[in-house]
Amino acid sequence: MKKTDLSRRSALTSLGALSFAITVPAYAASGSAIGATIDTGSVGAPISPFIYGGFIEHIADLINDSLWSEVLDDRKFYWPVVKPEPAPAAAGGRRRSPARKWHPTGSDETVSMDTKGAYVGAHSPVIHLDGDNALGIFQSGLGLGKQAYTGRVVVAADPGVAVTATLIWGNDPTQRQSVSIATSGDWATVPLAFDCGAATLDGRLEITGTGTGSFRIGAVSLMPANNIAGFRPDVIARLREMDCKIMRMPGGNFISAYDWHFTIGDRDKRPPILDPVWNFAQPNDVGIDELLYMAQLIKAEPYWCISTGFDSPRSGAEIVEYINGAATTEWGAKRAANGHPEPWGVKYWDVGNEMYGHWQMGHIAPEQYYVKHNLFVDAMRAVDPTIYIAAPGGFADEMTTGQGIFIEGQPQVAIGSERDWAYGMLKNCMGRFDALQTHAYPPENKHYDLSTGKLVDIQPSLNEWSRGMAQRIQTMADCWDAYKKAFPVLNDGKIKVFFDEWAYHFGADYKGCLAIASGFHEFFRHTDFIEAAGYTMATGWLDISPTDSVISATGRVFQLYNQHFGVIPVAVTGTSPVPPPKYPIGGDQPSVNTGSATWPVDVSAALTADRKSLIVSVVNANEQAQTLKLAINDASPAKSGRTWRLAAPGLDAQNKVGAAPQVTIQEGQFNPRAGTLTLPATSITLFEYKLA
Repeated sequence: MKKTDLSRRSALTSLGALSFAITVPAYAASGSAIGATIDTGSVGAPISPFIYGGFIEHIADLINDSLWSEVLDDRKFYWPVVKPEPAPAAAGGRRRSPARKWHPTGSDETVSMDTKGAYVGAHSPVIHLDGDNALGIFQSGLGLGKQAYTGRVVVAADPGVAVTATLIWGNDPTQRQSVSIATSGDWATVPLAFDCGAATLDGRLEITGTGTGSFRIGAVSLMPANNIAGFRPDVIARLREMDCKIMRMPGGNFISAYDWHFTIGDRDKRPPILDPVWNFAQPNDVGIDELLYMAQLIKAEPYWCISTGFDSPRSGAEIVEYINGAATTEWGAKRAANGHPEPWGVKYWDVGNEMYGHWQMGHIAPEQYYVKHNLFVDAMRAVDPTIYIAAPGGFADEMTTGQGIFIEGQPQVAIGSERDWAYGMLKNCMGRFDALQTHAYPPENKHYDLSTGKLVDIQPSLNEWSRGMAQRIQTMADCWDAYKKAFPVLNDGKIKVFFDEWAYHFGADYKGCLAIASGFHEFFRHTDFIEAAGYTMATGWLDISPTDSVISATGRVFQLYNQHFGVIPVAVTGTSPVPPPKYPIGGDQPSVNTGSATWPVDVSAALTADRKSLIVSVVNANEQAQTLKLAINDASPAKSGRTWRLAAPGLDAQNKVGAAPQVTIQEGQFNPRAGTLTLPATSITLFEYKLA
């Protein structure tokens, strides 16, 4: 088999197609069949399984409301306990929803915050009692299921004080359960157990006492009894079903102000801190060991992010030793003491997140950052020379379309300029990374105007809209072509690109699936250098309620390709090339529009690993059915074949907890020898051709 680069420019040249820059193509007439030819002898580099990766940013409400089983917010009392505040009209800061806080059951004077003898963090609540009048604290708005709950409370009390914990799931006096808490004068951890009698979204936990004197509370926890080492069993099961190949964690913007030292050891003694990025009290419960164990549970390769914002190269070396070092090393011994004697063996490391961005905590001038990056990598590889390093790229297209600092009169960042962060990394840090990261969140129905440097409203067709993500993948590929000319060493293919944050249209409906599928097709055309991708957020593959979860429409399109598409991409040509660029090239307009020469449908094809089957994927992001005449070179398909189609009743279809799924993968049959494929409107279909 001959091997060829399937990136668009080289593939079109090798297959004799005409460049859109110099030729206006002829398009298939409306209603007529589109011709496509698949050359199974013209193959590209294999599709990395890491293309189906995910990304989790360690935002506390994202963790606590989805992955982690903890029911309570602020369980270690970062915030003082005061009377309830009026409900905010909208979430404050950058957090998606307001945090639940603890409040006194009586007047404010019954609770004070002890700053001298705090159990953990800056202060702990002290409840001042008044005889038989039960006083204490409560947290409401809890999402509870009809199930058993376990927990604990760290408490200390004066002699004779009786302390009680009560779980409430309704207004009736029978819809509650109280348990007595044994206390002493010193801090003690007391287990809790409840049997919640009904599901509610407005549950309440009270901790009250009677007697003379006071009692103190250091930490409280409440989880469903069926949790898996603290994680939600339903979410773990769904993520395992997703078969995520690689998971980028724990950040994100979050990572730049993150101190990993606070996230190891006894969870109740890890200090709560204010995350300055997302303006949320971070309990630090889901730390290094928890997240790496979660990766094991869902069978995903961990891709660990470290801070090059407020952190130091020494800290980078320490975290590598904590995670990968032998139990005889200083930090490996700490890991062993925390319950994991064997090294975690993390290979993939994300050294810094979007450090080219002025919004990033610890952002510094590029010439300073290049030195800092090299110091980090040298320190980390001195501990473990086998680790794989991905570094923040900041490609020229990213820096142009919003990731860089806008300069009046210079809206476009030129390749090789001081504002081209990726070029600077290649020039100053070569040899100290294995891959460059790139991120893209193209806005819907917007175009970046190169003359003004501003986004302008546009009204794209559904077909054009669906290619918004693919277009940004191609703008990055254009940059990579330019970097290869400036740095010929890139042509050997050893340095890769990690597209480790990407998303478009966060609605989790079927319409978004069309864009994701088109994005996958574009990834498949650049397998010579795009090695991994991380969808934002991996939890977007699910719809999650406080007590249940289902795989979302977004999750189903990932499953469609992850489970059924091939791994060896092959060349596709056609009779109807894509239109020429609509806008001046640069910014968010690539040098050539994305898609196969089968406009207005997009075709991608790949052989299975054993080369016994050819999978052809067709995205028809049009509101009319289309017909495709398909020819396959160098292969003779069997007389029967299978199809997998992402089925949905409409573009707004979603999969939601508590409702019948609207977006499903449907398996069917077709005749591979007929030579003609009928493509329903707004459809995503995979066709399997068994090869003789």
